[in-house]
Amino acid sequence: MTDACDRCLRRSYLLARLAPHIERTAVEAPGRRAPELLALDDEALVGAVGGSRSDAILAAHGEADAGGLRRRVEVAGCWCVCRHASAYPDALRDLGAEAPAALFGRGPLDVVHGLDSDTAVTIVGARRASAYGLGVAERLTRMLGKAGVAVVSGMANGVDSRAHRGALDGGGKTVAVLGGGADVPYPPRQSRLYERIQAQGGAVVSELPPGTASFRWSFPARNRLMAALSRITVVVEAAERSGSLITATMALELGRDVGAVPGPVNAWLSAGTNQLLADGAKVVRDAQDVLDHLLGTGRCNVRELGPEIDLELREVLERVEGGDATCDAVALAGGRPPQEVSSALARLELVGYLTSDHTGRYTRTPLVAPAPAAQLP
Repeated sequence: MTDACDRCLRRSYLLARLAPHIERTAVEAPGRRAPELLALDDEALVGAVGGSRSDAILAAHGEADAGGLRRRVEVAGCWCVCRHASAYPDALRDLGAEAPAALFGRGPLDVVHGLDSDTAVTIVGARRASAYGLGVAERLTRMLGKAGVAVVSGMANGVDSRAHRGALDGGGKTVAVLGGGADVPYPPRQSRLYERIQAQGGAVVSELPPGTASFRWSFPARNRLMAALSRITVVVEAAERSGSLITATMALELGRDVGAVPGPVNAWLSAGTNQLLADGAKVVRDAQDVLDHLLGTGRCNVRELGPEIDLELREVLERVEGGDATCDAVALAGGRPPQEVSSALARLELVGYLTSDHTGRYTRTPLVAPAPAAQLP
């Protein structure tokens, strides 16, 4: 389906034609420069980035066959809606002059048009995320999915892709906003996730027409769409200089809320999120914190209560919570035989209180342990 007027359709294909020129112009400050450029009208944009080819680009733009462009969208298996169409997401209109002229996508258009920006959540974070960040992202979005909250992210490696997977695992809907054409899975290693999102009723969208490659400027540019589509942007893990922080800034500029997952104060991947918290971002420990913010405290309870554990296991769990992340560290701190500690860690992982990575380091899950039974006198 193509529900786009000629002018908006031509504008979108003009962006594709200008993409390499925008790359050269925005290369020094793509985070802020790209959205500013996209707010210009056609003639001003071509003049700003086209250089000596400006006249030829404008001439080709004016002669573009809108009917042919529509056929290209349909052949690519995509839909398209422009800002004059009723199916265009209202949340994107808050971007004003920076709102995309048209939105292209695959998957049900209803998922995007019906996205409730008052309850949708955008999840972003580091591409080279730690095991802690990946685990938090997946658990957070799985519970949001179970609660019926739509998750928006960018399908990038790391936190973004884990966020989509978590939402799908929880039976929820998710929308991936791409930096290139909606028919071009990017990054390529997430091709299976790209297919899974559509197979499970989610959608992939882009402001760039089908077949358009990704550029460095197109990622921070797409971040403004991610920020606009949701009421709150949650940064799971981010260094001091991170594209995720650009998304958070854009969300604040739109009057949206920003949340952040706290991390270890000595971890460089948590420096950005911890700074957001210091600046007043909402603390996000789990999905319950997000739901309490969106729906009101206690309106939807998703915290999971785990099985009862004996005092021996509780002591080992408390050691891990205190920062002893390996079997040897727990054994040394507690003065217990390593074999005994290894067995306890395995049992805690089996019942869901811990997860481990390939290095043998353990991290705590959000599963809540019941209060210890009262001791008899």
